[in-house]
Parts: sequence; structure tokens; C-alpha cells
Amino acid sequence: MLRALLCALACAATLGQAQAQTAAPPPSQGASATASAPGATREAQPLSADPAMEARVMAVAEELRCLVCQNETIAASHADLAVDLRKQIWIKLSEGQSQRQILDFMVERYGDFVLYRPRLKATTVMLWAGPFALLLVAIGVLALNIRKRRQSVAQAELSPAQAQRARELLEERTPKK
Repeated sequence: MLRALLCALACAATLGQAQAQTAAPPPSQGASATASAPGATREAQPLSADPAMEARVMAVAEELRCLVCQNETIAASHADLAVDLRKQIWIKLSEGQSQRQILDFMVERYGDFVLYRPRLKATTVMLWAGPFALLLVAIGVLALNIRKRRQSVAQAELSPAQAQRARELLEERTPKK
């Protein structure tokens, strides 16, 4: 719940900044950005005019988690940090670095948490095995509860007086032919 609230606040702040920037574009973009895409936000504009480069940036960005939103990739996030990380990816790709080198740089800088699908190693084994371990524990608890319930039902035999009363109640409800 807290993560969702933080993500919503970050996205709202980003949208507010983007609206302010569309009114006055930064000097690096010049007037051509406003003329070519009036009303477009900073996140909507591709980082490169080359579609192949943009596809490579997005392929790397799909592998990284947004550190602000935490439940989506930086390719899908509109948070300022995600936009900055996409720019970093573009710069590193244009410098000739491979996807693996960029991912290693991001892990070195932000830790394994930045990977949307963390690598399997000693520090992340519980992350990968944890859901299966919890499932096994849940199945075990369910089996124990079912066994206890069956034993308690089997042990709850009716006394002769209770059996006679049950027969009387059943006879009262059954219509006579």
C-alpha cells in the first residue's frame, strides 16, 4: 500500500514537472521540440530518432526495476528517476556498451534489487525459493488442519440420549405418508 502511494506521488510530481516543461522547453531541446510535439510530455518523446536504438534502450529498460515505483520496469515508469535511467542506458549504448555491461553497471550502482528478474545466487536464493517454501508450508498447515478436523469429528460420537433426540427431530420433519 505504501509503495503504491509513493509511486502515485512520484508519478503525480513527474506529470506536474512535465506540464511545466512543455510550457517552457529546456534550452537543450530548443523550439523545435515544442513545434514538433505540442503538449507532449518529456517521457513520451523517444530518446533517439533511430528506432533500432530506441528498441535497444527499451530492451535494457525492460530488465530493470523502477526504484521509485518498484512494481514496474523503468521502461513503463514515468518517474523522474526512470527517465534519467533510460537516458543513462541510451548514453551507455551509444558509447558501445553491451546490455550485459549496462546491467552489471546498474547492479553495481543500485544492487540486485534494480533487476526486474534478479539472478540466482546465494544472496537471492530465498527470493527465488521463498514462494515455493511458503507454498509447501501452507499445504502442510492445511493438511494438519484437515487431519485434526477429521479426528475431532470422528471422536464426537453421540450419546444414546443425543441419538434418540436426533431421531425424534428427524421424524418430526419427515412428512408421514
